[in-house]
Amino acid sequence: MDQQTISRDGTPLAYTRSGKGPAVILVSGAMSTGATMGPLAGLLSARFTVVAHDRRGRGESGDTAPYAVEREVEDLAALIDVVGGEAALYGMSSGGALVLEAAASGLPVRQVAVYEPPFAMDEAEAERRAEYTRNLTRALGEGRRGDAVELFLRLTGLAEAMIQGARQSPMWQGMEALAPSLAYDDAVLGDGRVPQNRLAAVSVPVLALAGGASPAWMREAARAVADAAPRGTYRALEDQTHMVDPNVLAPALTEFFTA
Repeated sequence: MDQQTISRDGTPLAYTRSGKGPAVILVSGAMSTGATMGPLAGLLSARFTVVAHDRRGRGESGDTAPYAVEREVEDLAALIDVVGGEAALYGMSSGGALVLEAAASGLPVRQVAVYEPPFAMDEAEAERRAEYTRNLTRALGEGRRGDAVELFLRLTGLAEAMIQGARQSPMWQGMEALAPSLAYDDAVLGDGRVPQNRLAAVSVPVLALAGGASPAWMREAARAVADAAPRGTYRALEDQTHMVDPNVLAPALTEFFTA
């Protein structure tokens, strides 16, 4: 991150800006920083002014307690100000839930695209998310960052052997550093269900993307988002999973953002 702005509550936000054209702000998901968006930003910058930032509590950005989803919406408002007062938004995974909330809150956005926002599609999954919230809150409250990361990785379906292998890897320290922000992504997702009422308030075009090779519930969640938004469109990207290839994603976003 090579630039900085200040959010409404005084929190410094680190970001990168590249390219020229209509502004697009990229929002990462859980356990990631703005650098995760680097490859996608590079592909989009030929047509757009692209901003990727470290969300509060991550990377080079600051943090201010107590956390509230409204503060992250204000963070996006500050970034929109940086690029001239209007932007399109793209959110990955739980970052998708955040950009949808930002649009529902009335920020000056042209379009919103999301990739596989992980909303629960049945009661059993919603209860599993509620249990995760309880366990995550307890682990972070007791300072058990490693256990918090493990809880998240299990929630994503990662095999136990892979989780234990990750604990022994050089990347684990960085994952523990990001652990407190897991509570932020959890808050952004609310009760875990598709926020029908909030999506009904999104008046701009919404593109909900999913991978054709992702689990069915992820495609169902993206389709439900598109169905709930008044101007929503659903699209599946063939052969893609949650780890979407930027070279496949970028053309879909470019088509949508130039429409």
